[in-house]
Amino acid sequence: MKIVELSKEIRNLLEQFDAPQRLIKHLTIVNSTALHIVEQLNTEWPNLELNKKEILFGASTHDIGKAVITDELYKKGKKHESKGFEILKELGYNDEESRFTITHGNWENQGLKIEDLIVCLSDKIWKGKRVNELEERITNEISELTKTDFWDVSMKFELILEKIAIGSDDRIAWQGI
Repeated sequence: MKIVELSKEIRNLLEQFDAPQRLIKHLTIVNSTALHIVEQLNTEWPNLELNKKEILFGASTHDIGKAVITDELYKKGKKHESKGFEILKELGYNDEESRFTITHGNWENQGLKIEDLIVCLSDKIWKGKRVNELEERITNEISELTKTDFWDVSMKFELILEKIAIGSDDRIAWQGI
């Protein structure tokens, strides 16, 4: 999996807030992971309809609140979620675009779209963290959306995720944790 530069729109957005390099690198990695996952899913299940633009926007802005709540770059916390939503709304983004700042840390909530779940997964798997319940939920979604057997999806999806997890050490080192 290769690291892909953030879009000019997102780079400009982060620049406005003088975002720390650690945050920029984190968002770059999560965005790159999301892009890789979407490409792999589209290759494996061409009939799976995903909003790629939405996923990439969510992946590249999900932690934007940490540009202001900088202590959460180094320790756990949820203040950045509502702050990120507020930031994006103030900049003219709508609720649908801004929601990833809230949903990325709350994947257990019902009613989330597969796009939200992929952003949540990307935020975890890039560093090799596996969350079985989240992965199973996405597997279910793919199975239902593509009318494909759950176990068939599960086996193929597992291979995609294993390959991503294997490269986590390099990405962690690149981010500078």
